[in-house]
Amino acid sequence: MNALVSIITPTFNSANFIAETIQSVQKQTYQNWEMILVDDCSSDETEDILKAIILKDTRIQFYKLNQNSGPAVARNTGIEKAKGDYLTFLDADDIWFPNFIEKSIKTIIETKISFVFSSYKRSNENLEFIYSDFIVPKHVTYTDILKSNSISCLTAFLDIKVLGKKFMPLIRKRQDMGLWLQYLKEIPFAYGIQEAQAIYRIRKNSLSRKKSDLIKYQWQFYREVEKLNMFQSMYYMLHWMYHGFMKYRN
Repeated sequence: MNALVSIITPTFNSANFIAETIQSVQKQTYQNWEMILVDDCSSDETEDILKAIILKDTRIQFYKLNQNSGPAVARNTGIEKAKGDYLTFLDADDIWFPNFIEKSIKTIIETKISFVFSSYKRSNENLEFIYSDFIVPKHVTYTDILKSNSISCLTAFLDIKVLGKKFMPLIRKRQDMGLWLQYLKEIPFAYGIQEAQAIYRIRKNSLSRKKSDLIKYQWQFYREVEKLNMFQSMYYMLHWMYHGFMKYRN
């Protein structure tokens, strides 16, 4: 295994976490990677921290958007600049275990499935494990993801040589789900690695944890992005609400 892996990391006011996230990449057992950091006009010390880090590691690239544009634009900028045979994502507050890349590539080679993803541990901002591990299904299809997005950005791993590059829809939320569905329209399923390979840090101000307007965004996603009819949207919304409740019940 000597293929280049492109890692896309959007950043926005991530000064408290980004150095630890980058360290988890640098500690990977698989070392042929490029890390593409795209800053969405941070107002804290994120940029200064990143510029100091990249001086010591030429595999890390830094780009800054001209204006605050949201995670979809930041990730798409990274995808556009990626040169790797494989593409993966890591948000600026999450952490990979050391064998994440190696395990993902081996799984693609052994299963001959070009889209894999992994289970992960869930912690608070202080890396205290406040929920049980999220164990992913062994296989997910297009309709499975419409019911519940079990593919997290921090463990999705794609063979771009086979699948080609696609870009996230320019929406405020669910842009990652939109990308997975584009691929799953063309392949039978994605393969889930059930062993936890990462830590998902749940922050108090995380967009994904604000429930007040999440239903509205999910409904808009079904209707406007996936172009589902009213009946289909209601069907998948009920599944999504149920699985969302179950995901964070313990």
